[in-house]
Amino acid sequence: MAITGRAVALVALGIAVLVVSPASGAAFLVVNLVIGVLITADLCLAGAVRACTFSRSGPTSARLGQPVTLGFTVTNGGRRTVRARIRDGWVPSAGARPRVHTVTVPAGERRFLETVLHPTRRGDRVPVRITVRSLGPLGLAGRQGRHHAPWRLRMLPPFTSRRHLPAALARLREVTGEVALRGGGAGSEFDSLREYVVGDDVRTIDWRVTARHHGAVVVRTFRPERDRRVLCVLDSGRTSAGRVGDVPRLDHAMDAALLLTAVALRAGDRVGLTAHDSTTRISLPHTRDHGLLARMSEAMATLEPALVEADHDGMASAVLRASSRRALIVIFTDLVPAVIEEGLLPALPTLTSRHTVLVAALRDPRLDELATGHDDVGQVYAAAAAEQTLLRRRELTALLRRRGVEVVDVPPAGYAAVVTDTYLTLKARGRL
Repeated sequence: MAITGRAVALVALGIAVLVVSPASGAAFLVVNLVIGVLITADLCLAGAVRACTFSRSGPTSARLGQPVTLGFTVTNGGRRTVRARIRDGWVPSAGARPRVHTVTVPAGERRFLETVLHPTRRGDRVPVRITVRSLGPLGLAGRQGRHHAPWRLRMLPPFTSRRHLPAALARLREVTGEVALRGGGAGSEFDSLREYVVGDDVRTIDWRVTARHHGAVVVRTFRPERDRRVLCVLDSGRTSAGRVGDVPRLDHAMDAALLLTAVALRAGDRVGLTAHDSTTRISLPHTRDHGLLARMSEAMATLEPALVEADHDGMASAVLRASSRRALIVIFTDLVPAVIEEGLLPALPTLTSRHTVLVAALRDPRLDELATGHDDVGQVYAAAAAEQTLLRRRELTALLRRRGVEVVDVPPAGYAAVVTDTYLTLKARGRL
């Protein structure tokens, strides 16, 4: 049973009558008796909550940052009209609006409502419960109960770096020689023969063919090898939980991995994905199937940082199992001594002996801001600490490069684009 604010107001009015006219006790009793009868009658005429059934419809997945509209059907299987206030309860991070629906459903009919979700986090979002309050015709009292309408909405990584895709594909066309550039495409796989133009590398002249073409100098053009292998390795250890620009490092890495995958698939290469901390969380084998982007998004949607140190030896073993042939291994991690010197460096020889390794690190732009502050004593100390951190990152970068590792260390604004551009550069040089 549920008593509404309207019924409470009527009872308060009866009490006010008694306060104003203490002698009219009989009138007070009559007023409250009438109120009691009205509330009881209203309760009896309220539609049955248990006779209502609920169902949902709509998408089961969406990119984070996009509003999602879910259909919400209320069916009245009872004999009386249901005048209801329905609270569709979701977890707070789902951002459900409106929180309460007001609807009238005659007996044997159904009504269609909508709940719009504005999720703020990746992962699965499920409704908690549906609370229904069915009021009588007077709106004084009613019946209340709970129902469940199961649903699961998976929020995928937002893929904000998609805006860099046109520029990355244009660079890919330059690398593969699909656009008119002086010297043709770069690479080591023979593509075609053509006449020499000023600016061509003389080492590409095919002297035998030139001898057969009187008066014409012919050069060989090359293109980057296709069907290479690229493995994205997400370090999901404790450092990936740190936030840069209010977004976890792991989410920045996912975004960069999606852009790299989109470009590598378009280039005809095979791409795989591994996520590892103390154990392997995700393992998607190499493929050229363009459906890989969707599968990667699904797999990464529920991945969360583990608050443990990453096992880099185990990560190296997982990489070797996933890539038996030579591949570009892109490790999305952080440039800190605990990760590089104590974890990654001992495991590097087993990787660099068989693969090309790229360490993709995300630099917090706040470090560069702090390093320029010298207005007061506090800023000077902060600048000194920031400069020391930046110096340590440069030292780790130099150390990795001496071990034959490519390194990217950039702020979030250009992170995904620079990682993808580095892949294209390595592809153009035939280093995949």
